[in-house]
Amino acid sequence: MNQPINHLVIAGRDAPLWLAAATLARALSPSGLRVTVVELPAKAGPGDLHASLPALEALHNQLRLDERGLLSRVGGAYTLGWNFADAAGAVPAFLHPFGAFGSPIAGQDFFPYWLRARRHGMSVPLEDFSLTAAAARQGRLFIPDGESEQYGRSDYGYHLPAQPYATVLKELAIRAGVGVVSARDLSAMRQGGLITALRLEDGRLVEGDFFLDLTGTDALLIAGPDNGVETWDFPTDRVLTARGPRLTHLPPYAEVRGFDQGWIALRPAQSGTYLTAVWRSGPGEQDVLRRLPSLCGFVPGDAVGRSSVPGLRARAWDGNCVALGAAAVRLDPLHDLDLLVLQQGLVHLLAHFPRHRGFAAARVEYNRLTQAHFTHLRDFQTLHYHLARHAGPFWDAARELPLSADLFHRVCLFRARGDLVPWEEDDLPPDSWRAFLAGHGLMPDSVSPVTDLVPAEELKARLRAMLGFVKDRVLQQPDHDAYLRGD
Repeated sequence: MNQPINHLVIAGRDAPLWLAAATLARALSPSGLRVTVVELPAKAGPGDLHASLPALEALHNQLRLDERGLLSRVGGAYTLGWNFADAAGAVPAFLHPFGAFGSPIAGQDFFPYWLRARRHGMSVPLEDFSLTAAAARQGRLFIPDGESEQYGRSDYGYHLPAQPYATVLKELAIRAGVGVVSARDLSAMRQGGLITALRLEDGRLVEGDFFLDLTGTDALLIAGPDNGVETWDFPTDRVLTARGPRLTHLPPYAEVRGFDQGWIALRPAQSGTYLTAVWRSGPGEQDVLRRLPSLCGFVPGDAVGRSSVPGLRARAWDGNCVALGAAAVRLDPLHDLDLLVLQQGLVHLLAHFPRHRGFAAARVEYNRLTQAHFTHLRDFQTLHYHLARHAGPFWDAARELPLSADLFHRVCLFRARGDLVPWEEDDLPPDSWRAFLAGHGLMPDSVSPVTDLVPAEELKARLRAMLGFVKDRVLQQPDHDAYLRGD
């Protein structure tokens, strides 16, 4: 029971492996814990890219990664959010920014006041009140300062080509003292329900006290007959990643385009334009592949096709092994959530990391927390398929998919009065949900009566002032390409 945990063994591949190893080594090595990585052959190809949400910036800061140096080395770029569009132009586009909408009015949240003004004839889109959205539309970054932070939150993420990003993280982990063992394959040796060692393809053994599975969907350590994956009902099951030429001017956002058979995402970076195409397998697959050049505007190169079956593992922490990333949960490719779920797993693991073998209570709580967080991320993705107004049989079927009880409740309350049911295990800010709900055309039936306490003329003046502030501040921001060059 009191046997100490002195040796952590992490098995996996590609950037998620090295991001986890560098994070845990920096956090836990000062306590005397030894960290060894068993590195499997890479699966990420030249057409793969990691797109991040703003949370990754904080982790990079903790790892002392120089942001601009990293982007220069890997050929990456910044991103201020996603632009959701219709390939046929039949549905209005909207930008989901990494930032807040507006400033509080009379001490209350901005959103209900925007709803009230809209009911009285104001036609200004919600995104026009966002500093990050307005900057993105003009090809600029938004660098927050004290004055803009008083107005509202402004964040950004990254577009990081997968192969060079993994190289940078591996170097970082090795400098942090991580030991590295290379292997082509491995299997877990167990005794009494616990892993005692990893047996490599050549017979070598890597012994340890605690193990992490970052082998992706292979789940070589965590999978078992009683620890499988509960698949989730999504309309997609095929994904293709590829790369095209660099855009002359890099927009500081990704674009997601819906078409009648699925959707594509274009993520610009200095090293090229990275494509993700997602659809449902069946008789029309070859038609999707033939249409890709016209949908994305270039002939895709370095293309790799994979299956996409979202789902949640029964137990992310089983025995003395914790699965992180895709070994624990498989999300839809939409919204670029893979690095976020890895970070969430790391955050909860560090909060519950055991120093002795008596970790049953920590294991139960870790599994409860991660399952709740990952389920709500699934709900956020489900919302897109439920609300998107693209035409075609793919989207007709997607809109009929069932909603979880939590998501159904959240959608109903928003539709009734514009409120969001608070979820304790929610990794996305309320403005992300509002951007999606309003962007897809779902408007509340009523507005909070508290907004009536602000006279109409005062409200108009406040909104005009906000729009003027956004315009002035955005015009002061650097061009995305110039900032990447260091001009």
